Amino acid sequence: MTEKIFKTIDQQVDILKSKGLTIKDETRARDVLLRENYFFISGYRHLFTIKDSKDKFLPGTTFEELYATFLFDRAIRNTFFKNILIVENNIKSLTSYQLSRKYGFKEKDYLDPKNFSQDSLQIRQVYDVLNKVKRQIRVNGRKHTATFHYIEHYGYIPFWILVKVLSFGIMAEFYDILKFEDQQDISNFYKISPEVLSDYLSLLSNFRNVCAHEDILYDHRTQRVIPDSHFHKLLNIPENEDGYIYGKNDLFSLVIMLKVMLSKENFNEMIDEIKHEVNALDEIVSVVPLQTILNRIGFPNNWYEIKNME
Repeated sequence: MTEKIFKTIDQQVDILKSKGLTIKDETRARDVLLRENYFFISGYRHLFTIKDSKDKFLPGTTFEELYATFLFDRAIRNTFFKNILIVENNIKSLTSYQLSRKYGFKEKDYLDPKNFSQDSLQIRQVYDVLNKVKRQIRVNGRKHTATFHYIEHYGYIPFWILVKVLSFGIMAEFYDILKFEDQQDISNFYKISPEVLSDYLSLLSNFRNVCAHEDILYDHRTQRVIPDSHFHKLLNIPENEDGYIYGKNDLFSLVIMLKVMLSKENFNEMIDEIKHEVNALDEIVSVVPLQTILNRIGFPNNWYEIKNME
């Protein structure tokens, strides 16, 4: 394997040019590469490379197109992230309300193992997740203003305060160990089954981490898939031998999940923001058809129609 060595900004520009990328303004290109990182920018080159030749750009590809795609991914990543955070807050509110209402507001009450699934196959999972929650209390309880206040003044942390220091990932695991009737009360809010909500929470946690760490989002694929929904049917998404080709483990699956879990107002605002960024990208990128890029993301041709579907 060839060793990767440090390259100066000028060398990075030369590498891109040697691969066929047109750079009209080298001064600006150097500035962008210095600020944004060559590795991150070049992560979008696959959209613009010649088939069967990963190192060569399609004739006419410009640095502006490559950078516009980078900025497009950043913009939609920020849009998705803020809306996933809304769902995260919602699920924390619903879960803390459900448990506090039924089991009490002190840790010794709402974290009592008997309040969770008694399935013999889940016993170990129950204790593992509860231990994670208790560890967060020990590690972060005194670092967060609200939790510290309750510890100092009352000697306990209500669950509606504790959720502030719990990650979305832990909340997804926490939902999985709830008694079925508690899962059902929470999932009823979204008019989906407990099983579907469990899948959604796990996948949303995955997408949240990608967004939070500013990883490349547009072609991200999850290992798990979302269940088929009526939105797949309404949009007439094409199928192959494995099922629907869009909206299962790609970015459009995230759109479907947020369609279900956001308020209508929040979702419509989000989908319009994405549409705005799609249009902005279309104005700059010409060497690759916009629909090719959107399909790579996982968006069907009629993706925007989901806005008005129920």
